[in-house]
Amino acid sequence: MNSIIRQRLFQQIVSLAKISGRNYNIPRRALLYVPGDDPKKISKSFTLDADCIALDCEDGVAINRKENARETIRSFLDKGKPTLSRDYDLGVRINSLETPYWQEDLKACLTAKFLPDTILVPKIETDETVRLFSDELGKYIATNQILNLIIYIESAKAFINLVDICKTTESLSKTGNFRPVCLVFGSDDFCANIGITRTEDANEVLYARQKLVLVAKAFHLQAIDMVYIKYKDLEGLKMQCQQGMRMGYTGKQVIHPGQVSVVQDAFLPSPSQIEWALGLLKSFEEHQKQGKGAFTYKGNMIDMPTMKQAENTAKLARLKTS
Repeated sequence: MNSIIRQRLFQQIVSLAKISGRNYNIPRRALLYVPGDDPKKISKSFTLDADCIALDCEDGVAINRKENARETIRSFLDKGKPTLSRDYDLGVRINSLETPYWQEDLKACLTAKFLPDTILVPKIETDETVRLFSDELGKYIATNQILNLIIYIESAKAFINLVDICKTTESLSKTGNFRPVCLVFGSDDFCANIGITRTEDANEVLYARQKLVLVAKAFHLQAIDMVYIKYKDLEGLKMQCQQGMRMGYTGKQVIHPGQVSVVQDAFLPSPSQIEWALGLLKSFEEHQKQGKGAFTYKGNMIDMPTMKQAENTAKLARLKTS
């Protein structure tokens, strides 16, 4: 299928997707980390095609540069979110709530002239950590302001408590100043926590990797896959992206600008997926006009979960035509 035909299919599926009337969250295929203490790298990140840019106060910043990172991020936020030709998510990753740095991180970005879209909170292990974050967040922003929340799961304890973490987050979000949007699998910290060495095929983290997707989808959250640390190996990166997408991941963490385009492309639907979704949504539209509810498509009875799969494909298809 040539690129012109594929683009037309994207256009058609985007048009048909409007029948659902849903308001989609922005996709986060590539979650790009940018050291918060490096103005040049921050400026460059806005020239890249990453769905989510995370200005980092945590692992990407040395301990003696934490204050500098806060000041630099604050200065960028004071100028306002740069306007680009595409939608994107601008976030700040604060330090773990187990450190003495996180409150100052939060204060710096939440007292800027313009708020970030998203706060990324690493190393959450219990629902009490979420409560602590929620309380602190409420000190700085008005009740009518809502930020996205991305939660990192990076230890055995976190996985044991994962469902409770998500239940509490969902409950607090109903009256709080945030809405949960993603779970992120922090594989390197997870491996260190349980004492294993990660290999190329990543079989040793298979259970954790799959559990995170399962719980994320149960709570209607996006799932962001692990970092591919061999940043120059783009073919290996592509293969791991495809593996993650087959598992149900919706995006991947990115540590180098050179990885962005591979990840962004890998998490787009294939031509066959587009055609399947296009036909399904068109069939749904026709049955709705006829006043029919349940219907079959290509020999299969269609239910709402199947419709949501088609709509998710349409959501990603929109990116190709924006």
